[in-house]
Amino acid sequence: MSLEIGQKIPALELHVKDAEGIDVFDTGTALAGKKIIIFSVPGAFTPTCSAKHVPSYLANYDALKAAGFDEIICMAMNDVHVMYAWGQSQDVGDKITMLADREGQLSDALGLSVHMGPVLGTRASRSAFIVEDGVITKAFLEEPAVYEVSSAEHVLANL
Repeated sequence: MSLEIGQKIPALELHVKDAEGIDVFDTGTALAGKKIIIFSVPGAFTPTCSAKHVPSYLANYDALKAAGFDEIICMAMNDVHVMYAWGQSQDVGDKITMLADREGQLSDALGLSVHMGPVLGTRASRSAFIVEDGVITKAFLEEPAVYEVSSAEHVLANL
């Protein structure tokens, strides 16, 4: 299976962390009744993800909210502590939810898991997808080692 329009996000329990502690992020309830943009990245603290991908969503936060998005989620196959630390280093505050898909449950279910060589191992492909009430309505999947169609700018231009 690969990332497809009309695909329902499976009900899974992932994790997020904030200053208060670690919380379960139940995709079945967290995505219900909302319009959300999720962008997946190969890894926290990696060059393109840190220098371009997260900053594009921060820079376009107001435009994304004006376009009707209830939430912006960054997903990576890292543990919750790494995602939290990365979010702090990127100064995401409460603008972007840093979702830990540590075991690749969601990445696997959406067909995003790919082996990226001996340094990164298995990670989520770089992508962005719009989820409305738990269903993917638009998908922007990058070719390996490319950063173009999953940027916030590209997503906004293609709403």
